[in-house]
This record gives sequence, structure tokens and C-alpha cells, in this order.
Amino acid sequence: MSIQNSRLPLIGAVATAIGASLCCAGPLVLILLGVSGSWISGLAIFEPFKPYFILVTILLFIWVGWGLYKPQQSCQADDVCLIPKVQVNRRRLFWVALLIATILITTTWWIPLLPESWLY
Repeated sequence: MSIQNSRLPLIGAVATAIGASLCCAGPLVLILLGVSGSWISGLAIFEPFKPYFILVTILLFIWVGWGLYKPQQSCQADDVCLIPKVQVNRRRLFWVALLIATILITTTWWIPLLPESWLY
């Protein structure tokens, strides 16, 4: 995957993971930050779209992972090839973004396990 087109799918994957967690983690984050109001319950409107956000997130991460870990072909004269150090940094960023997206997507299951004192 070239330098120019490897950022956009990764950014898109994290953005869709945030979209998938808006209904669940969004209100929790806002309450922890001290933001309150009845409008926070309006974020539940995103709940029906959660499976679609999750699907797009998974597909984008597969695309990025395939681009980062596929066997490298030899560089042609007009191709832009990743420097090994840059490729290692991109792979690290990929795994950090995947971890963050996994945490955001799975909020439905781990938020109920938090102590109630955190929520008030």
C-alpha cells in the first residue's frame, strides 16, 4: 500500500468505530467530562446503525491490514515505496488504531461492568 492511500482507510476505520460507539460510549464519555442534559439520550438514535458501522470498520481494517502485511513487490521506477522504518511505524499505528476501535466497538458489553460510582 502506498504512502498516499494508506492513511484514509485507517482514519475511516477509527471514525466508523467512533460512530458505532456513539450510542453507548458517547453518553458515558460526556457524563464523565461533566456534560449533562437531556439531549445526551438522543445519541441512542445511532443504535440501529451500529451493525453497519461495525461492518464498515471491520472491512476497512481488513483492507488496511492486507495492504500493510501483503508481500511487497519490487519497486518500479515510478512507484512510491514505503521505507522500512515508515512501514514499521504504519504497522504500529495500525495495531494501536485496531485496539482503540475494538474498545469502542465492544462498549455495549463492558460499560455495564463499570462500577456505578463512575457513572454519577
